[in-house]
Amino acid sequence: MSEKPQKSDARDYSKTLFLPQTEFPMRAGLPQREPEILKRWNEIGLYDRLRQAAKGRTKFVLHDGPPYANGNIHIGTALNKILKDLVVKSQQMLGMDSPYVPGWDCHGLPIEWKVEEEHYRSKGKQKPDFSDPAAMVAFRRECRAYATHWLDVQREEFKRLGVVGDWDHPYATMSFPAEAQIARELMKFAANGTLYRGSKPVMWSVVEKTALAEAEVEYEDYTSDQVWVKFPVTSPAHGALANASVVIWTTTPWTLPGNRAISFSPKIAYGLYKVTDAPADNWAKTGDVLILAEVLADSVFKQARVTAYEKIRDIPADTLDAMECAHPLKGLAGGYGFTVPLLAGDHVTDDTGTGFVHTAPGHGREDFDVWTANARELEARGIATAIPYTVDENGAFTDHAPGFTGKRVINDKGEKGNANDAVIKALADAGMLIARGKLKHQYPHSWRSKKPVIFRNTPQWFIAMDKDIQDGGKARPGDTLRARALRAISVTQWVPPSGQNRITGMIEARPDWVISRQRAWGVPIAVFVREKGDGSAEILQDDAVDTRIADAFEKEGADAWYMEGARERFLGSRANEDWNKVDDILDVWFDSGSTHAFVLEDPVHFPGLAGIRRKADGGSDTVMYLEGSDQHRGWFHSSLLESCGTRGRAPYDVVLTHGFTQDEHGRKMSKSLGNTVEPQAVIKQSGADILRLWVAACDYTDDQRIGPEILKNTVETYRKLRNTIRWMLGTLHHFKPGEEVDVKEMPELERYMLHLLAEQAAIVRKAYVDYDYKTVVATLSAFMNSELSAFYFDVRKDALYCDPPSSVTRKAALTAIDVICDAILKWLAPVLSFTCDEAWAMYHPAGSPSVHLLTFPEHLEAFRDDALAKKWETVRNVRSVVTGALELARAAKRIGSSLEASPIIYVADRKMLATLFDVDLAEVCITSNYEVQEDEAPAGAFRLDPVPGVAVVVEEAQGRKCARSWKILPTVGDDPEYPDVSPRDAQALREWKALGVSA
Repeated sequence: MSEKPQKSDARDYSKTLFLPQTEFPMRAGLPQREPEILKRWNEIGLYDRLRQAAKGRTKFVLHDGPPYANGNIHIGTALNKILKDLVVKSQQMLGMDSPYVPGWDCHGLPIEWKVEEEHYRSKGKQKPDFSDPAAMVAFRRECRAYATHWLDVQREEFKRLGVVGDWDHPYATMSFPAEAQIARELMKFAANGTLYRGSKPVMWSVVEKTALAEAEVEYEDYTSDQVWVKFPVTSPAHGALANASVVIWTTTPWTLPGNRAISFSPKIAYGLYKVTDAPADNWAKTGDVLILAEVLADSVFKQARVTAYEKIRDIPADTLDAMECAHPLKGLAGGYGFTVPLLAGDHVTDDTGTGFVHTAPGHGREDFDVWTANARELEARGIATAIPYTVDENGAFTDHAPGFTGKRVINDKGEKGNANDAVIKALADAGMLIARGKLKHQYPHSWRSKKPVIFRNTPQWFIAMDKDIQDGGKARPGDTLRARALRAISVTQWVPPSGQNRITGMIEARPDWVISRQRAWGVPIAVFVREKGDGSAEILQDDAVDTRIADAFEKEGADAWYMEGARERFLGSRANEDWNKVDDILDVWFDSGSTHAFVLEDPVHFPGLAGIRRKADGGSDTVMYLEGSDQHRGWFHSSLLESCGTRGRAPYDVVLTHGFTQDEHGRKMSKSLGNTVEPQAVIKQSGADILRLWVAACDYTDDQRIGPEILKNTVETYRKLRNTIRWMLGTLHHFKPGEEVDVKEMPELERYMLHLLAEQAAIVRKAYVDYDYKTVVATLSAFMNSELSAFYFDVRKDALYCDPPSSVTRKAALTAIDVICDAILKWLAPVLSFTCDEAWAMYHPAGSPSVHLLTFPEHLEAFRDDALAKKWETVRNVRSVVTGALELARAAKRIGSSLEASPIIYVADRKMLATLFDVDLAEVCITSNYEVQEDEAPAGAFRLDPVPGVAVVVEEAQGRKCARSWKILPTVGDDPEYPDVSPRDAQALREWKALGVSA
């Protein structure tokens, strides 16, 4: 049935048809319409209304992982925020109270770096002298202003995505209450005995002058110098081992001045080898005796240009365990005279190198671990275990590296310095070098400066992972931060489940938590220390001092720590004691890891979040964290450690992770490749609902793809959904109060469609509960396109448009469509937030001011009728055969529209025949008439393999064409008053006439 039936030459029947009427436009115009809807949400106070509507319900709180306040949002940020909004809106509509307080990470190197670039480097100005309190505070204020600007910019960009939240009251890690609470959280670690100052190799950015966490490092190709170096054996140095050397291989020659040991593996077979022939000018000389892993000996000798060698004998592990060597630089500038022991290490392999690992405890994590694990035994052997500070913060050798002081490993621009060449030359001069070369490999770089980093020994602040946590001065054995964190992981829901294994492995393997940074913009490590003779520091434990610090931060911000006279102010009467103020700042991961403390637990500043009672508290509320999968080592990780260390449990109940956004060919997005997709551009061209639909349709558990073709497909999907909504709104224009038909009185078709709706309800609700938004989009798209538009609406258009006003069938169809429309607008509201709200305003102009204030439809399961569904599955199977036959007849130009046909349907199965007995197949197949026969079908009849026992022959419909409905019927003209229409249409015209409408 067309939506615009042909007019009769004699009369215009269009006024007597119930054609769809709606102001909901076919062309969405989302870029123009969405800002108007945002304005209306603001005017009605949508977020506050949501809180009022949900008062008293169980809470589901998605705690926002804070983005950095530095720059416009990108497509990955947009996906993240939209995904969070899908969670929040769907949980609210599932019947929860789901508040959302957006937040921002405002401290740290990215912002400090930008301020230095914009205010100093780009203008040729010197960076402030941070030893001057006034200069330090002024610089911090510049950072605060920068972060404030971008917070405001990003806030508007996030709102434009349709994300509903408490945008007028967000949290920021730089707010004074936040800075105060972050300081209090640090003081808790000081009080429980896990905070300590130590010396440890950390990844250090020479360019940025700060230690970096693993999350701030990315691995890129880098070409390193590689050297094979001899360490002369000094004990036992007799017999076959006389004049022997252990050979190590390293790609960081500059770390050799920091060498203190050689690591080996008891699982590797080692041998003693003698060079029997080599070129005269070779570094490896004829007669050299070298100790190497058996499987690597040949490759080492090839690198050393040795032309012939022989194996003297095996070297057992117990010999290596007792072996000691001299440093290859012994005697240089009067240094390196210490003993170099051999230590067993699990990290040693025979995959590459020599089977021995040069061990510099100040320049590598594994080196540090194996050195400290053997410290007591080494000291008993008279070997000093102090770890030297061979490289300073500028990447230059200190006087702990005799002969190389001032040489640079990396310069201020992040370029390779002269340290490697100097060390290699010294090794060659000492006769300790047997080979050198270049190696291109993956090497850690700072993700901000994109420059290589180094491992260097530095004094840093740590939180211990394996120290028993004190409570009131007492500690339970085994109650460590690592143990608490692993226990908390096991009782958290991880979406997808693979996240649990990922973070478990990270917690099991991680070293102590480095929380200090040597920068200016952040919350200070607000403690006072007194130096101990062994290089460690005693932390002042004084409640009065701690209170003064926190109170000042609450009123003035953390700048108070850096102001003139801060030490005396906070120490008060203890200022005359030898306590020193720590000026390092906290790692920003500690800041963001503490957000639960100053957001979820602060009813004063965030009253909408007051009263959360999680299951751990004996309540039923839920807290979710949601971020990209990289946050297993970032925010999820730091939040877990911070909360477990101070509260003994995780701050979350559910953790959901998503992948990263790539272009439509699966490549990483890059401005240099020109394959980026800017969310602002998509919104300007197509609207935010298109982005929202793309996000919802993605499998967020994996990496997502986006690009012109994918967006084009998304727009097409949206167009179909919108057209279905538009048709329902237009049709429901004619649905009047009081015309509802009880489901028991409805025709089978309507009851069948409501059964299908009930099936959708179960799928959609479960999908929302499981955070499975792609299933919501997929199932509703299929339902709306196939079950509604292509089947039900097509079948019912004739009755809806042409039936008399009194028709029960028409009213029943409108009743069913009303139920369907109500459900679909609510189910799609979290996804198509703008479109569904616009449609709802037209659907129920006098009802709720927003669809988002409602909950998903309840009790649809009452429409389930499995027996009826089974019957109609048969009907639709028969319909598919008829439709196939009609398509062939139309292609052969035997008919135009399906109303020109009267199919003969041959059904061989009597059970099927009985099923079809009371079904009007002309109505279902949209033909003018039909005939069902049990006879054998002629040979040329149309058949479909999936539907055996059914065949169709298409005949032309007999009779005249109804001028109102276009049906071809022999009864057209039976009513003399209306000679050009069918009796049904004549009755309709009489009723219209009685209502004052005539053709």
